[in-house]
This record gives sequence, structure tokens and C-alpha cells, in this order.
Amino acid sequence: MPASEKHLHVVSFDIPYPASYGGVMDVYYKLKALHEAGVKIHLHCYEYGRQRATELNSICESVEYYKRTVFKNPFYGSLPYIVSSRNTKELLQNLLADSHPILFEGLHTCYYLTEPLLKDRVKIVRTHNVEHHYYRSLERVEGNYFKKYFFNREAERLKKFQQKLSHATHIAAISKPDTTYFSKRFPQTFYLPPFHSNTVVNSHSGKGDFVLYHGNLGVGENDEAARFLVQEVWMEDIGVKLVIAGNNPSKQLKRLCENRPDVRLEAGLDTAGIMKLISEAHINLLPTFQATGIKLKLVNALYNGRHCLVNTPMVKNTGLEQLCTVATGVAGLRKSIHLLLQKDWDEKMTAERSETLVSAFSSASSVAILLQKVW
Repeated sequence: MPASEKHLHVVSFDIPYPASYGGVMDVYYKLKALHEAGVKIHLHCYEYGRQRATELNSICESVEYYKRTVFKNPFYGSLPYIVSSRNTKELLQNLLADSHPILFEGLHTCYYLTEPLLKDRVKIVRTHNVEHHYYRSLERVEGNYFKKYFFNREAERLKKFQQKLSHATHIAAISKPDTTYFSKRFPQTFYLPPFHSNTVVNSHSGKGDFVLYHGNLGVGENDEAARFLVQEVWMEDIGVKLVIAGNNPSKQLKRLCENRPDVRLEAGLDTAGIMKLISEAHINLLPTFQATGIKLKLVNALYNGRHCLVNTPMVKNTGLEQLCTVATGVAGLRKSIHLLLQKDWDEKMTAERSETLVSAFSSASSVAILLQKVW
């Protein structure tokens, strides 16, 4: 192997292609940026429900797949289920075949982080959330008793397992609040902004004729936000349609959208379909009740959409506050919607957004940070 070549193992919690939801977007576009920087990537994927992707072969030196272990009793054992179900011995054997640095994507993949045989390796953990906080929020919005208890139990196990991050050479936190949290506990933490597909701001001048909320509707927090908008925020006097787009909407959300001429539910769209709606909407309306990590859907909306209307938990301490209209509560959101509907988007707004966004939230700048830490 030439001395100038850089090789990196990347352990992914899921198959990162297609990049169709937030977690795998960060993984896939990180792989792409590393490849473009000349890094030879040895990718290790846990598979469950997603098809193997030959597209990954074009940006990776090697790709290995491992079956995720599915337990009949997810409450068994002291380890978090998301960790104990990703513990294939073949992975360890493949990691031990050389001395290359290892990037663990998420706490999910950290079963072998404390492995004595890997103690002298450079090991980076990419944290996508403060996981036990995330699971507490899932518990809060879950209506099914069994799932609610599982999220509670998983949060407890994740909080305990988090201490193993002390074995990491570096911890790459995805948001500034997460960086603050982890830095207090693990001094080797640094801030690594999210990776994504965008390179230039493509906000279209003019005006759209609908408002968009989008997200994976199978995730509890997104379902909660969508139901909140339909039930409490959206009234016919707004004068334009609310489009809710995302996969796996709940039965309750479907019922709420029925017989509402001012609301349209779009399920089953691919990434291109979602991006088309983002660019055509007059307002990308993105409230959240869970201030964890950073929402890649907001980054996509800022790069490709017009006005972005959010609540405080969506943008607090992210560096994106000044690029959005921030409103609080039902009355604040409704007032801001009415005001923004009267305001056409123009080229000056696009230029102002671009100045901040491209320098602070681009895959090119993020990969430069990562390379400095690994080598």
C-alpha cells in the first residue's frame, strides 16, 4: 500500500443507500465526501429491511454486509438493543485484518468500541443524537404500551452504555448543543456539521401556492408535529393548502387529513419527489418538539426552499437561527404564516442565505475537519 494512501473503516448502523432519511443521509454523503478527498473506504453495513446497494461499490474500496440480530425479547440483557443486535464476530475479524482508523456511525455500532484487540487503533464515534434523550422523546409520544416501555428501557440502557465513549479517540458530534453535552463528559469531542447532498443554494424566486411539512411520518416526533399542524395550526382562513409529505403516516394522521380540502397528505414519495415539493412550496414549515441532533430536513429546506418557518427547538444553538423565521406557539406560527405568504422570495434573499449556509454547512468544509482529526 503506498504511504500516501489513506484507508478508513466505516461501520454503519444501516445500509446508507439510498440516502432517503436523515441518519443515512449523513453517512452516505460523508462517504461520498471522503471518497472525493481520496480516502479508501472499507464500509461495513448492518442490514435489516433495506436492499444491498451496488451503488456503494463506486465510492468504497470494499463493502461488507452483516445481518442484524433480531431478538424475540428486546428487553433481555443490560446492553441497549440497538447495540447488542449489531455485534457480528465477522465485523471484528475484518477490523483486525489491518491497522486502519475506524469510524463508528452512531452509538448503535459501538459494540466493539471497547474491544481490547482494538485498543491501539484510532477510533472515531459519530454521534447522531444524545441517544437516551432521543429515546425518552420517543417514549413521550408513543401510544402503544409495549413500545412505550421498550423506549423507556432502551433509554436507561443507552445512558449507561454512553460511558463507553471514553474509549473513543475522538467523538464527532453532529450539532453544537450535542457538542456541548458530550464535551462536558468526554474532552475528545469535536463539532462535525452534518453531511448532505447540497452544494449551492437553489431557492427559487417568486411565490409558491402551498405550505409544506415533510419528514418520515413513521417516526413519532414527526407524526406528532404533523398532527399538531393539522389539528391546531391550520385553518381555512390561511387561504392556501398545507401539504404533509412523508412515508408511513399513522392511521390517526390519515383520518385527520380526510375531508380537509385545505390539507393534502402525500405518502410514498421518493427523495426526488420530496425535493420537488421543498423547492415549490412558498413556506417550509418545520416545527419539532424534540431538540436533539440537527434536522437534515431543515438543511435541505434552506438549500432548496424559500421561506423556512420553525419553532425554537428546531434551531436553538444550531447556527441556523438567522436563516429562518422563528415563531412560538400556535398564535405565533399562524401570524408568521400569514406574513410570509405576502412576501415573495427574491435573489437577494438567496444570496444572503448562501453566505452563511455554504461556508458553515457544506460537506466540503465538514470533510476537511474530519480528515484533520483522523490523520
